Amino acid sequence: MTPWLATSRFSQAPRGGERGGAVTDELDRHIIETLQIDGRASHAQIARGLGVSEGTVRRRLSKLIADRVIRIVAIAEPEQLGYYTSAFIGLQIDPSRVEAVASELAALHETEHVSITTGAFDIFMWVNLASPEALARFLHRKVGTIDGVRQTETFVSLETRKRSAGPRIG
Repeated sequence: MTPWLATSRFSQAPRGGERGGAVTDELDRHIIETLQIDGRASHAQIARGLGVSEGTVRRRLSKLIADRVIRIVAIAEPEQLGYYTSAFIGLQIDPSRVEAVASELAALHETEHVSITTGAFDIFMWVNLASPEALARFLHRKVGTIDGVRQTETFVSLETRKRSAGPRIG
């Protein structure tokens, strides 16, 4: 039995993704939750809060990063950087070009999120741009010139109530 399991409040039952993702246990999830609350928390702070050693946190965090369970990134507030127009864009694509178009869109600097989807739209993407005029240029000069894009529908955000960087743990 791992030492932290014998003395901590965490269960030893590992939990993995249904599709064969990396196996995480309760301690890993608590480390992730702590970082979601305070992304600048030190290994020592996390260890103290969870009642484990700093080395345990360092090893667990390194493995979570190496296994691509988490990424450590800075999340910018678009408005603070001069991006005042945010939009969710639905795209209808020629069936044979969906994956290629998604890759092209994902490579664009302006895109924050690109997903291949089911339903009326084949792809949805989220963009942040400086102005409505910049959004129009992006749609006409970049998206509109990609081979396979048949139609777009743009939903401009009037107000953002929540912005997160992935699913919340806990």
